[in-house]
Amino acid sequence: MAEKDVKEQVNETPENNSGADVNTDENQATGESELEKLKAELEAGKDKYLRLVAEFDNFRRRSAKERIELAQTAGREVIQDLLEVLDDSDRAQKQLDSSDGKEVKEGVTLVFNKLRSLLQSKGLKPMEAIGKDFDPDLHEAITEIPAPTKELKGKVVDEVVKGYYLNDKIIRHAKVVVGK
Repeated sequence: MAEKDVKEQVNETPENNSGADVNTDENQATGESELEKLKAELEAGKDKYLRLVAEFDNFRRRSAKERIELAQTAGREVIQDLLEVLDDSDRAQKQLDSSDGKEVKEGVTLVFNKLRSLLQSKGLKPMEAIGKDFDPDLHEAITEIPAPTKELKGKVVDEVVKGYYLNDKIIRHAKVVVGK
């Protein structure tokens, strides 16, 4: 026990006490500045992490939206090519209406109806243009003619080529004649 008392007395001497206080204050100041640095780094890391998570979430949403749009319009080129066939079919049907071949007319009409129903099942919808107000977002004006009536002024008078939607997106604008 005597050694213990001697060590306590040595630690309590004024010389040792003042030196320990200086080292402790410096250590505390250094420790506090390091603690502040670490806190700042931690906050910066948290901020960076939150921004990265938000950016990834936005990327994930954007990618999902693009995938859905791609799936909806995947067959766009094929359907656009088939539209020419559909246009020719419409023209042929008009010619068949004026001929007397009833059986031929019925057969061709069945083929046309089958083609139309197939395209409609894939999401194709024809655009209604005749009698509607001219809309440059939907219609492509081929020419303007004097309107037969006042009500048709600024409206679509005739449709040269039909416009179509694929899953509610325009894939072909209607080519129209507008009344002026």
